[in-house]
Amino acid sequence: MYLTTEKKKEIFKKYGKSETDTGSSEGQIALFTHRINHLTDHLKNNRHDFNTQRSLVKLVGKRRDLLNYLTKTDIIRYRAIVKDLGLRK
Repeated sequence: MYLTTEKKKEIFKKYGKSETDTGSSEGQIALFTHRINHLTDHLKNNRHDFNTQRSLVKLVGKRRDLLNYLTKTDIIRYRAIVKDLGLRK
């Protein structure tokens, strides 16, 4: 399995307030980004996996919604997470 509980704790510890803070926007965005990167690599090898393709599109939309929320509430946190994760707008 590509996403173990240790990896999740590491992501939330780095981008959230603590490893148990799973609800922060930054932690969720980082987790979605990790999953998106994994699915993108999977789709490079399996082009006709349409269920994974649909899941990828849904995850990108969820991440976009969270990024839009951060833009409206706190632009400084938004800029920091985009810079840390290497996302572009």
